[in-house]
Amino acid sequence: MDAAGSRSATYPESAPYAHGWLEVGDGHSIYWEVCGHPGGKPAVVLHGGPGSGVNSAWTGLFDPAAYRVVLFDQRGCGRSTPSAARTVDALNANTTRHLIADIESLRTHLAIDRWLVLGASWGSVLGLAYAQTHPRSVSELVLFSVVGGTQREVDWATRGMGRLFPEEWKRFHAGVPDSERDGDLSAAYYRLLLDPDPAIHERAARNWCDWDDRQMRTPGQPPSRRYEDPDFRLCSARLVTHYWSHGHFMDDRALARNAARLGGVPGILIRGAHDFAPPIDLFWRLARDWPESELIMIEEDGHLGGAATAAALVRATDRFARGT
Repeated sequence: MDAAGSRSATYPESAPYAHGWLEVGDGHSIYWEVCGHPGGKPAVVLHGGPGSGVNSAWTGLFDPAAYRVVLFDQRGCGRSTPSAARTVDALNANTTRHLIADIESLRTHLAIDRWLVLGASWGSVLGLAYAQTHPRSVSELVLFSVVGGTQREVDWATRGMGRLFPEEWKRFHAGVPDSERDGDLSAAYYRLLLDPDPAIHERAARNWCDWDDRQMRTPGQPPSRRYEDPDFRLCSARLVTHYWSHGHFMDDRALARNAARLGGVPGILIRGAHDFAPPIDLFWRLARDWPESELIMIEEDGHLGGAATAAALVRATDRFARGT
C-alpha cells in the first residue's frame, strides 16, 4: 500500500510547515518535509517500492495535533535528485545501507532524538533494517503490508504468482528475451530497463508495472492510476529491479535472524489476509522472536490496504501518541 487508504478512517491531511533537500553524498539529495505539530511526537514515514515516493496522504495516519510527521523521498525517486526516471546515475550509491544512513542523517538534521517509524511494503523492510541497525533512534515501529526482503519473496513475485494470474504472467514472462526466461526475471528486466534505447526501457517498464499492479490488487480493485505516468513507471521499475536483482543489498533472511535486536522497541505489524504478494513467513517469525510486537490481520484487505487497514494504522499511532 503506497497511499493512506480510505479517508473516512483517517485524519485530514496536513500541509508541510517546513521542507527542503538534504545532501547525503554520492551526488544524491533527498527531499523532506515536516507536517503536523512542531512540538508533537516525532514520526518518520518510509514509503514502499522501492521508488514509489511519498505524498501528503500519509499524514492522515497521524493526529496532526499530536505528531510531528517527517516525510521524505528515498534516493532516486519522487522529488529527490537525481531521479531514476531521468538517469541511471540515480542507481549509483543506492543500496539499503545508504538508505539507512539517509534516515539517520535526516533525523540528526532535524534535531530529533528518537522517532516512531511507520513503513509499508518495502518501507517495512527498510524500517526493520533501520531499527535493527539503530534501535536507540526508534521509539516504536508501525509496519503494514509487511515483507521481509528475501529471495523467496522475489521468486514468488516474479514466478510463483503466475499460478494465480496465468495470462498476465505469460505476458510478463514474454517481455524478456527467450534466453533469459528461465533465469532471474528481475535481473532480466533490470538489464532492459537500463538500456539507453527509450523504446526498449519504456516497453520493459510498462510490462513490469502491469505485472506489479496485477499481483497487488484484490478482486474488484481497479488498476492503479499512478502507473499511467511514464516517469513513475520507469522510476519505479528501475528501482525495484535494482534492489530485487541485488538481493535487496542484504544477507538473505537477515531481518528474521536479527529480530532479537528489536528488543525493547514496541511494534505493531499489520497485514491483509488477502495479501498474496509475499509469503507470510517473516510475519510469524517476528511474532515469535520479537516479544514487544503485536500482529494484526485485516480480514478484508490485501497488499494495497483499504479502510480497515487505515483504521488499524490510526489506532496504532493514536495508541503510541498516548504512550500506551
